Amino acid sequence: MKTTHLETSVYYFKDDGMIPNNPDLPVILYPGALRGEEQNTEEIFNKHNWRNSWTGSVFPYHHYHSNSHEVLGVIKGSVKLHIGGEKGIILTASAGDILVLPAGTGHKKLESSLDFRLVGAYPDGMSYNTHKGGKGERPEVLHEIARVPLPDQDPLLGAEGPLLVHWKKEEKPN
Repeated sequence: MKTTHLETSVYYFKDDGMIPNNPDLPVILYPGALRGEEQNTEEIFNKHNWRNSWTGSVFPYHHYHSNSHEVLGVIKGSVKLHIGGEKGIILTASAGDILVLPAGTGHKKLESSLDFRLVGAYPDGMSYNTHKGGKGERPEVLHEIARVPLPDQDPLLGAEGPLLVHWKKEEKPN
């Protein structure tokens, strides 16, 4: 695994009125972190206690999980994702890229290559719910998002990973 010069990109998203996103924790993109080792993605996530894993795609509509964080690892092809709801950003991810979404973060598949596949997993193997967004879901989901515990390990590097640096409840840009 290439870890000597692991790059990450960090993105913060505000509540857009439909998708709550996460007020404290950023989305973290690890571009190319598992390039050449895509076949080991699920095993690596599970080894670092990101379990309840699955292989598939991403829903083609805005949704989020209010009761769990989620890691997505592209194992084949490429995908264009809308992250953070309608007011969010569009990210393109390809085989070997890892994306960690804090609870509440909106995500939607816009388009993908025909061979696109990814692995998803959750800290401590948590079960996850799926919400499509809207004011009718509040304030319950906001309380649920705030109560989701921080993971003990980074899904890629375990106890030494960048997630543990970026995901601190007190950290938040103005």
